[in-house]
Amino acid sequence: MKSKKSQKAEEPTQAKPSSVVSPGKRKASEDAAAAEQRPVRKARVPKGPAANGSEQQDTRQKRRKVRGAAEGTAHEDLGGADGPQSPLQIAPEAFAAALEQKALGAEKLMECVVKVFCVHSEPNYSLPWQRKRQYTSTSSGFVIDGQRILTNAHSVDHHTQVKVRRRGSDTKYMAKVLAVGAECDIAMLTVADEAFWESAQPVVFGQLPRLQEAVSVIGYPIGGETLSVTSGVVSRIEVTSYVHGTAELLGIQTDSAINSGNSGGPAFNGRGQCVGIAFQSLKHDEAENIGYVIPQPVIEHFISDFERNKKYTAFPLLGIEWQKTENPYLRKSLGMKEGQKGVLIRRVEPTSPASKVLEKGDVLLSFDGIDIASDGTVPFRSGERISFSYLVSLKFTGDEAKLQVLHKGKAKMLTVTLALPSRLIPVQGGRPPSYFIIAGLVFLQATVPYLRSEYGKEFDFEAPVKLLDKMLHGMAAHTGQQVVVLSQVLASEISVGYEEIVNTQVASVNGHKISNLKELVKHVDGCKEDYLRLELDYDQVVILETKAAQAATGELLQTHCIPSDRSVDLGGLAPTMGQSPAGAL
Repeated sequence: MKSKKSQKAEEPTQAKPSSVVSPGKRKASEDAAAAEQRPVRKARVPKGPAANGSEQQDTRQKRRKVRGAAEGTAHEDLGGADGPQSPLQIAPEAFAAALEQKALGAEKLMECVVKVFCVHSEPNYSLPWQRKRQYTSTSSGFVIDGQRILTNAHSVDHHTQVKVRRRGSDTKYMAKVLAVGAECDIAMLTVADEAFWESAQPVVFGQLPRLQEAVSVIGYPIGGETLSVTSGVVSRIEVTSYVHGTAELLGIQTDSAINSGNSGGPAFNGRGQCVGIAFQSLKHDEAENIGYVIPQPVIEHFISDFERNKKYTAFPLLGIEWQKTENPYLRKSLGMKEGQKGVLIRRVEPTSPASKVLEKGDVLLSFDGIDIASDGTVPFRSGERISFSYLVSLKFTGDEAKLQVLHKGKAKMLTVTLALPSRLIPVQGGRPPSYFIIAGLVFLQATVPYLRSEYGKEFDFEAPVKLLDKMLHGMAAHTGQQVVVLSQVLASEISVGYEEIVNTQVASVNGHKISNLKELVKHVDGCKEDYLRLELDYDQVVILETKAAQAATGELLQTHCIPSDRSVDLGGLAPTMGQSPAGAL
């Protein structure tokens, strides 16, 4: 059924000139007598030679009257024979062909997207000698050059099996995980079966999009089994927090719907270029439709890092904590001149290379020749500013950076090698957690996954204050330093009275300070004294008879079906096929 405007445009022009009606100017119900009393309007004809009726009709088709929302009536020129054609002048066959070509372009983009099936077997950080019940998940991924697939790191976290399936296929292919970037939440897969790669076209990466630029996210979210496409616009680009790795990297905020299962799916711009990977969304009572996309610069860094080092080496850090210098009295006290800007270095990570050249109280003025403002931002594209940590994230581990600092009122240039400092409480668990047991006392290394296992998603509110302080503000004094905690005490006759001690840091063993789990094992195993004395946080003390503690350990392991008194990395025996727990009959 045609619209009213189309019907009027196609009406024959056989009526008298006086009967031509401008839309919205005269009611259709006017009687003929009233119409005859009005002055006769002359029909508009083109200048030049006399035009016949058909020429007048062509002229009317070239110019039509349109009404704007608040502009009254105006004439819109649709162009002559040599000008651009409007959709009304395109032949139906040509218009259908254009739509079909656009649909084929969209189909080509969808062919790059795969569905990822993963079986996870997560370690039990609270009971580290065992693993949790396995579970399955589905997510999205997409093909890149070199017969590789990109998806999110959390999509294949603690994987035991990964499969992928292409769109329209009924076959799942076994995939191998080549690299996992926890900080940037990106993982790289490949498939050995050549049949999977038949006619597979890799995506073409585009540049960082602009604000308000349209993006489409393609993936396999919850709510159905087939491919889903959601559209939106880029609403913000800034350094943002990556939930999986708790790192701060460049991120794109969009109003495209990103739900569970969309993780790892590509985000395309209007030209069909991949500009990012969907990876997280904001769930808040006061916010709606806020999703985040890993942008192309972060993706390119991950791929380049893998190709250069044959493994993922992480995003380096400068290794400092800094403070804004927006207060004029603070700048004056630091010896900063008028118009001089920068940030105050509050602390330097002892395990970072920067500790060799930077000091507490220095003012960082520029990074690689780019001036840093007093609020810690640097110029970013036209009319935008961004945190200077973005400049650090563009570097690779082992790269050098030129720093201009103000040291005791004097400016000087320094060169620093960028690396990843040791974390006192690691964000990622990585390998199976380490543990050690003596007389029912279970000792572990404190990590973020362990705190989450013990206190749930709100662990940053529920965990002991001292552990949270070390997690948020603690710095490792040397490489290999750990926070060793007495996780729990398994009830037994020898440990009576200590059962209520949980998640308390161990300070020393028989007077020897403890900086990691290996040192604790060394001093416990090598104890020649009659009593084993453990000093804990909050001035708590645990004392056991050495020989009795060592003798009671085997029976406790058997009672609790624990295969070894220590993890493999601490010298424990790895379980083999058919092996019974230590001490079992």
